[in-house]
Amino acid sequence: MKPESTVHVAGAGPVGLAAAAGAQLLGAAVVIVGDLQEERLAQARSFGCETVDVSKGDPKDQIEQILGVPEVDAGIDAVGFEARGHGAGSASEAPATVLNSLMEITAAGGALGIPGLYVTGDPGGIDEAAKVGSLSLSLGTGWAKSLSFTTGQCPVMRYNLGLMKAILHDRVQIAKAVNATVISLDDAPRGYQEFDKGAARKYVIDPHGTLAA
Repeated sequence: MKPESTVHVAGAGPVGLAAAAGAQLLGAAVVIVGDLQEERLAQARSFGCETVDVSKGDPKDQIEQILGVPEVDAGIDAVGFEARGHGAGSASEAPATVLNSLMEITAAGGALGIPGLYVTGDPGGIDEAAKVGSLSLSLGTGWAKSLSFTTGQCPVMRYNLGLMKAILHDRVQIAKAVNATVISLDDAPRGYQEFDKGAARKYVIDPHGTLAA
């Protein structure tokens, strides 16, 4: 993306919220965050994002209501292989949903960032293909629209110094964006349980009590 881009971030967990804050830092004109949980969407709105509730239907229709067109310049998949369907299908796992949706709503010549986790093996996958990381992707859509894809783990050392400076000079308030919450080591089991249920916060375990809550 670039300054004045319109961006859609799929997923409002800590990774998606951080990606949304990053898009704002880079000068995005509009950042739209999609998720199934209202608490997470409210967290995204708390620092200036537009939101779409994908449990209510195809995000493309809601994006059109926000932008006037059903597409964005750049898309970010912060969901990964545990994605669910949209609308009536939101109660069921549908691993390829987010990637196919992003290819549809990202404008020709645009780009997709995929920090969401995808695996080569998932014993709990919804079908035999998903169990070995094979998803039914509409790659022809991405090819026909000349989309660029970037995926994999973040090269942290490339960005950490610049981001540290942005935080220290109050250019981005990442702790507020991801709703960072300090907990003790004793509270870690509860934190993991709440995180697994989709809590709209990023837990920071402080075993020695050295951080302010």
